[in-house]
Amino acid sequence: MARTAAAVGLGAALIAGVAMAQTATGPIDGAIDLQPAGSEMAREIGTFHTLLLWIISAITLFVLALLLYVMARYNRAANPTPKKFTHNMTVEVLWTVVPVIILVVIAALSFPLLFKQEQMPADVQLTVKATGNTWNWNYTYPDQNVEFLSNPLSEEDAVAANKPYRMAVDEPLVVPVNTTVRVLVTANDVIHAFSVPSLGIKEDAIPGRVNETWFNAEKTGTFYGFCQELCGIGHSIMPIEVKVVTRPEFDAFIASKGGQLAAAPTAPATSEPAPTPAPAPAGAPGR
Repeated sequence: MARTAAAVGLGAALIAGVAMAQTATGPIDGAIDLQPAGSEMAREIGTFHTLLLWIISAITLFVLALLLYVMARYNRAANPTPKKFTHNMTVEVLWTVVPVIILVVIAALSFPLLFKQEQMPADVQLTVKATGNTWNWNYTYPDQNVEFLSNPLSEEDAVAANKPYRMAVDEPLVVPVNTTVRVLVTANDVIHAFSVPSLGIKEDAIPGRVNETWFNAEKTGTFYGFCQELCGIGHSIMPIEVKVVTRPEFDAFIASKGGQLAAAPTAPATSEPAPTPAPAPAGAPGR
């Protein structure tokens, strides 16, 4: 009974942890499952992750049941005279074909998602460059002529600002909501990685090379990420903070940095075609 009660309590705690992780505005201590999705890409990644979790859980339970059956059915007490054979064609075909089918199903679902992640949309509305340093990030808005350095907050400053320590920064990356943002990623010194899980992005930052990724945040709020490459002793304190705001708030942010708002594309000027002169009547003298 005690073990049963403990198991029930553990299950309830896990369910509560999942609920907390799904309803919280950011990562919290003790929660499980992925962070709440802030973009369509992150939501699709979460759905695929859940599918893989069900698949691997089913495989694990099947293997466990098979092991228990073999231990009970073919131990020395239950089977004192073992059979002597080396091959079973049916079993060998099954343990080859079934895993192949499972892998094909996983691949068929993962390849479109990978393609969507890597294919840059045609409707890019904002370009941001993220440059990794040891150990902070430099952000550039090339079209708005804005550039600034983003450093992690100290514990005292984080507490004063009511922000999570080692996750918040003094200058977050600010982007407008419902906007397709292209992120150019590079590094100045060693290899870093620009990653914001709740927005579904992760891209290596390699010195001398510019990679690109993209996201489109569906709601306003603050999303946290980290450098996900072992870049040195300061790797654990190299956070990324993305602040998603409304378009007027983004315009005010760019203005506060002394930048210029990108001009909206104007339609090309059109001129009415000149009227076609009427043909001269037959027999009329030419000029």
